[in-house]
Amino acid sequence: MTEILIQKAYKEIEKYRNKVINDPYRLDYHLMPPVGLLNDPNGLIQFKGVYHVFYQWNPFDTAHGAKFWGHFTSEDMVHWREEPIALAPSEWYEINGCYSGSAVEADGKLYLFYTGNVKQEDGTRETYQCLAVSEDGIHFEKHGPVLRLPEQYTAHFRDPKVWKKDENWYMVVGAQTLDEKGIVVLFHSKDLYHWEEAGPIAGSGMNGLEDFGYMWECPDLIHLNGKDVLLVSPQGLEPDGDFYHNLFQSGYFTGELDLESVKFQHGPFTELDRGFDFYAPQTFTNESGRTILYAWMGITDEQEAYQPTIVNHWVHALTIPRELELQHGKILQKPVEELKKLRKDQEVVEGNICEGISMELLVDFEKAGPFEISFRNEAYLKFDSDKFTLKRRNFKTGEFEKRSCKIASVSKLQILMDHSSLEIFVNDGEEVFTARYFPNPEDVTISIQGDVEFTWTKWNLG
Repeated sequence: MTEILIQKAYKEIEKYRNKVINDPYRLDYHLMPPVGLLNDPNGLIQFKGVYHVFYQWNPFDTAHGAKFWGHFTSEDMVHWREEPIALAPSEWYEINGCYSGSAVEADGKLYLFYTGNVKQEDGTRETYQCLAVSEDGIHFEKHGPVLRLPEQYTAHFRDPKVWKKDENWYMVVGAQTLDEKGIVVLFHSKDLYHWEEAGPIAGSGMNGLEDFGYMWECPDLIHLNGKDVLLVSPQGLEPDGDFYHNLFQSGYFTGELDLESVKFQHGPFTELDRGFDFYAPQTFTNESGRTILYAWMGITDEQEAYQPTIVNHWVHALTIPRELELQHGKILQKPVEELKKLRKDQEVVEGNICEGISMELLVDFEKAGPFEISFRNEAYLKFDSDKFTLKRRNFKTGEFEKRSCKIASVSKLQILMDHSSLEIFVNDGEEVFTARYFPNPEDVTISIQGDVEFTWTKWNLG
């Protein structure tokens, strides 16, 4: 069954290869599916010196379905190889999808934890937290479920993230209580195969938090600058001022987790990205100790089916890798240093207009009153006294829509553009805007207009 599914997926790649690679919106330096739909990054790890990025993948459609795990590897997070399919939904406990999860190294082996999704004919769902193990990081042996659904949660129970502290292994899982509140649950293990519940650590109605969504996906507990940081993607938040305007959100709580008492004292929720297309982030710590994040550069919403790449049988991508730092309780994000290897043709731009499609722009402001940057006449970044606003065209309606955030002043912008994506880092990652956009492929003009004095440097990327 596994081999049949995998061969069917490879035939789909071959069938549409020319359409996919000739799409003008195909990206130069982002990870994308070879065909079909990509969503969450999974199993991020540096294993035996090699970076591994797995991802949720439906090779048979540009809509969501029974997910596989696709797989890329790299020595430097810049030059990537497409590896054989890591997981296919072939077994009874995952027949409707090998859903998201994480990776750890133990005893020189690579362990993948993921959610097996099962949908019964009557519409009910079953969920299993599963394990697959590899000696070489490429070929995986499935060990089946290692954690079954506790009775106090609905079957919306998924996305295991595993880590080790001292002699114990820990796992957080995104969950929904029986009264439909989003929550994160902690488990522990001595051997990675047998897991016991410690209890919920955060969620809607916990730790002083009011009602905060009906499901929390993709939890990730990390340690930055002496603090415990819980990344999570809550579903069901209503827009509030400039906040929570995407269908689903991604952000973090900063505090201290006591693993013995299972108490997580934390502050307020902070969104990780202010743009349109950022969801399901996951981190890993590389061998030099840096904490690096990837996210899905997309989201499941009513616009998803209207993206113009769908006609060429592919949709979505991952963000660039970003290094995280915690300063004064706030996460700062910046492109990893390795991406500088992509730079070529450095140019200090004269005037307020430059041209390019796949490039990096570094804008240093000596004076920044109100201004607007036009990206290929399809997206616009505006700063007005204390607020940034990014506008782009809605894929479904063609009308302009916007996302905004307050920011006291601006001294620097680092902008990574690709054929159909924007990642804008404000003030060394104090705020970030991530978006897909689909300009006329012939339009290559970027311009800055307004009450500003600045210098800007451009590199082509490839």
